[in-house]
Amino acid sequence: MTTLTTWLRDHSPSSRLQARAGQAWLGWLRMRRNPLAMVGLTIVAVLLLMAAFAPWIATHDPIAQDLSQRLLRPMTNGHLMGTDEFGRDIFSRVVYGARVTLYIVTLVAVTAPVFGLLVGTVSGYAGGWVDQVLMRITDIFLAFPKLILALALVAVLGPGIENAVLAIALTSWPPYARVARAETLTVRNSDYIAAVRLQGAGPSRIVWGHIMPMCLPSVIIRVTLDMAGVILTAAGLGFLGLGVQPPMPEWGLMISSGRKFLFEQWWVATMPGLAIFVVSLGFNLLGDGLRDVLDPRSTAK
Repeated sequence: MTTLTTWLRDHSPSSRLQARAGQAWLGWLRMRRNPLAMVGLTIVAVLLLMAAFAPWIATHDPIAQDLSQRLLRPMTNGHLMGTDEFGRDIFSRVVYGARVTLYIVTLVAVTAPVFGLLVGTVSGYAGGWVDQVLMRITDIFLAFPKLILALALVAVLGPGIENAVLAIALTSWPPYARVARAETLTVRNSDYIAAVRLQGAGPSRIVWGHIMPMCLPSVIIRVTLDMAGVILTAAGLGFLGLGVQPPMPEWGLMISSGRKFLFEQWWVATMPGLAIFVVSLGFNLLGDGLRDVLDPRSTAK
């Protein structure tokens, strides 16, 4: 492994693919030296595995009710995390809830950052009145608390997982636009952009082919760090009954249904709450590690 790293540093790549593979390998080595980042990566990997293999990991049907088994304590009658007020296995519901959480996170991650990246790069490169209009619209969205604006949008659109994802995406894009605009302003007057412009490239080609790739590392870091906020917003909507609807297992909805048992049957609300805490922590730690790897201004070694 040390020999491969030394070879990559001492030899020039023969192709663009080899250069990118070498950079990815060196980035992985830097990230591996960060123990907290590896903890975050492990947590996210476990979330992915839980979502992918939920039917084999879950010990019971997550929506099957058995009132004779209601409100059992953890580690009772084969229920690792106990049961809820309907006798449903909490562990199985937490496992299947990972699918719902990953579904929401994935949809938001492929919509809000893309739209924000487009708005930010166009605004930063065009300047003038285009920049003023797009940034004032961005400021309007930033003026409202994310959860409050998401609640208003879901109230208009109606409860449901699709509307919850749409509301979260519509409230999540402004920070990405700000980051992309800042990156664009730093590179739009650089020499290589001027050289591309002299070769006859139009604004769309410059923005799409040269400026957006330069903004991607910062956007990827922001996406990873924002996933914890997305999970908490989705859980908040579920807690208020405006997100995922029962009987689908969703962590925020599980906390909402278990809050009335919090003092006597604490495990009903605590177990999904711990799942939200651990996954949010994992995304934050992973985002910090990616920032050290992808941000060229980082001083981390």
